[in-house]
Amino acid sequence: MSEYARRLLSRIEAIDNANADNRRRAEAYQRMEGELQTVEGTATSPDGLVTVVASAAGEVTGLTFGDRARTIEPLALSATVMHTIAAARADAARRQAEVVRRGLGDTSLLDKVLDEDRKLFGDQRPPEPGKPPRRRDDDEFFGEFQLYRGGRRHSRTGTA
Repeated sequence: MSEYARRLLSRIEAIDNANADNRRRAEAYQRMEGELQTVEGTATSPDGLVTVVASAAGEVTGLTFGDRARTIEPLALSATVMHTIAAARADAARRQAEVVRRGLGDTSLLDKVLDEDRKLFGDQRPPEPGKPPRRRDDDEFFGEFQLYRGGRRHSRTGTA
């Protein structure tokens, strides 16, 4: 076999190897895509009162309350639910990152994403939402209006 034929054969083998590598990568990406779609994150509040399941997209797919939920003030329960949703979403994001790490191996870009996730989500609880605004009752609300009767101005409490 001539030198030219050997080089040509070597190039054909290299192309075949690259093609096989690309096919394996494509199969790995398809597996990874399927896995990413089924990732779920789960979190339970520290007191065990609320458990949340979040999808890969961060949508809440499950919400379970413990027996004590009926005894908790609505504002406190609401805050616990919101904190637990955030934790479940963060768990889903971490699980997605692990799927990518298994599929692609360690990459510096993935490490940067994970670092940002830790900064954004971490294990810290989100800030307390605070008290809801005080709702005025109807008497208080309508007390600000002035009434007109027979051409004379009257307040709700008497003549103005």
